[in-house]
Amino acid sequence: MVDFDVASFMDGYSPNIGIAFSGGGYRAMLNGAGVLKAFDSRTDGSTRPNHMGGLLQSAAYIAGLSGGSWMLGSIVVNNFTTVQGLQDSRELWDLRESILAPEGSLRIFDTADYYKDLHDEVTAKEDAGWEASLTDYWARALSRQFLGNDGAPAVTFSSIAKTDTFTNFEMPFPIIVANGRNPGEILLSTNATVFEFNPLEMGSFDPTLYAFTSLEYIGTNVTNGVPDSADRCTRGFDSASFLMGTSSSLFNIGLIQLKSSGLTGILRQFAEDLLGRVSENDADIAVFSPNPFYEVNPEINPSANNKVLTLVDGGLDGQNIPLHPLIQPARNLDVVFAVDSSADISNWPNGTSLVATYARSLSPMQNNTKFPAIPDWNTFVNLGLNTRPTFFGCNASNITRSSSFTEDTVLPPLIVYLPNHPYTYMSNTSTTTMEYTREERDNIIVNGYNIATMGNGTVDPEWPACAACAIVRRGEEKRGRAQTEQCKSCFTKYCWDGTRNDTVPSGEVQYTLLIAQKSAAARMVQSRGGWLLPAAAAAAILVDLIM
Repeated sequence: MVDFDVASFMDGYSPNIGIAFSGGGYRAMLNGAGVLKAFDSRTDGSTRPNHMGGLLQSAAYIAGLSGGSWMLGSIVVNNFTTVQGLQDSRELWDLRESILAPEGSLRIFDTADYYKDLHDEVTAKEDAGWEASLTDYWARALSRQFLGNDGAPAVTFSSIAKTDTFTNFEMPFPIIVANGRNPGEILLSTNATVFEFNPLEMGSFDPTLYAFTSLEYIGTNVTNGVPDSADRCTRGFDSASFLMGTSSSLFNIGLIQLKSSGLTGILRQFAEDLLGRVSENDADIAVFSPNPFYEVNPEINPSANNKVLTLVDGGLDGQNIPLHPLIQPARNLDVVFAVDSSADISNWPNGTSLVATYARSLSPMQNNTKFPAIPDWNTFVNLGLNTRPTFFGCNASNITRSSSFTEDTVLPPLIVYLPNHPYTYMSNTSTTTMEYTREERDNIIVNGYNIATMGNGTVDPEWPACAACAIVRRGEEKRGRAQTEQCKSCFTKYCWDGTRNDTVPSGEVQYTLLIAQKSAAARMVQSRGGWLLPAAAAAAILVDLIM
């Protein structure tokens, strides 16, 4: 930023930043990984001019659902590793064989033995006294690619809270999102209870629960939050893979399809014995038994009288970007970078997820949260809002209907929308694609890096400065400070100005690469290692980004 007084702005104020990664299977995991890699100061070259390194270290919260939760879980459960570290790993993120029938790449040479191992691990959960569901099998399969150590069955999400990187504030506060759904119920953004899992708690801000409980002890039988046995609390239910599987339970359908895939022998017996008991209508349900919220707030909680709580994929209510935890007034975020890898049109996003979150903000489920106005998805396509970064909520007064703010005023965050788009690679792979070569995997990650940096400044050299203008905007509004001329120019360029064009686009939208792949690859510096930034330096990194 060329005309911004950094020292004056940072005196007594630090912007509160969130990052949200959408669902969308491996496509979302890999595209999100590229964006995260660009935001990570540990990535070689990421703090050079026209890059975005340091944003991750400056962020307070980071959220993922479904495929986005796979990326997030892979990073935070593995001691806040780097994306490059996952790419270089011999054990993790090897996607050359589908986890539904892996051979070779996961060092599994007998698929029958593989499924027997999954079955034995899930049976061990049942033997411990907990009810299992199809999601448990899906979760144990996912764990082979994301957690290592034969799937790390004993690793819990709450264990993150005991790591040095978490206790020293060297990582953002991680959140995984899922939805509550009773069997047979159809979810909408305006009726679903959105649950979150973080290293400390599980719960929901929604008016259909409005309660949280300790994540470490969610396997304990409780009544209205009090253990049924005063001298007995149970740990271990919050398996990291199970929470990642819950957030992506839509993929259970892949296991269901084993019934009709021509299997023979032990695999066919497995499919018939296990999957034959599962209705396709309820295949996506993850069972949380005992219900951690049994008899909690029965006047508002539809699951209060059930001993079992059933959750499903976090994107099934249409809110495929996990913005819900980040727009809560209690978290008081200034800005959220929303990475959208949804498959709305030809496996590219068209803003549908933002539309769903906006619709929810107008319903009784909003529970005092506010969200900026969002146009319809036809406007997204017609105006190209789904092909470039777009800011929503550029003026808080348009959302709050008031311009009388103080530094203590809680304002809804400005949303920086980062849609998946082909900069250097056609990254619109199908959500159901389960196999990727290393080259395909890495090309999608590079494309995600270029989405975050707009091709390292190739498309717009001012983009990092414009992103910084979005970061400081709420702080300026709270303190009554005018924008700089550069930021005014950036907001003219990137803010949605309220224009709508809801005409149905004629014909299929054609996408081409924005940047010649060879040129961009030369500009993309691959990391081989890196160093861990102390939390105390986060403000300094933010200053560097702003400057």
